[in-house]
Amino acid sequence: MTNDLKKINKKRNSRRTINNYEPKLVERLIKISRVSKVTKGGKKLSFRAVVVVGDENGKVGVGVAKAADVVNAFKKAKTDGRKNLIELPLTKALSIPHHVIGTFGACKVILRPSIEGSGVIAGGAVRIVLEVAGVKNVIAKQLGSN
Repeated sequence: MTNDLKKINKKRNSRRTINNYEPKLVERLIKISRVSKVTKGGKKLSFRAVVVVGDENGKVGVGVAKAADVVNAFKKAKTDGRKNLIELPLTKALSIPHHVIGTFGACKVILRPSIEGSGVIAGGAVRIVLEVAGVKNVIAKQLGSN
């Protein structure tokens, strides 16, 4: 009789076991900033978090969220990053396959593949994103602001 109940419970809680097979994701914080909104009653303070989530094997996502305190902003940004995961093509040398130039506004990011053993040569947020994505050999240059 008890074995039958255990089988029924396993069938009923099948959704819970599916979530256990998700890949282990690494979260890294890029920036926390304090923002304020001016209302009729005064200034309302909140925190904005930018978090990068990845499996260090070619998947990476960036999440941005705001909340009344730092912990909730970090949690919301982490879940946003999990929703925005993308696949990054990697070579056998754990580098990017070709030269890439990305622009957004006045900012420009240049990524070049590098030989094995050179490491991640990048600064600021670009380094964090590439490390969480699993890229081990790349040269990056950030031009412009932000």
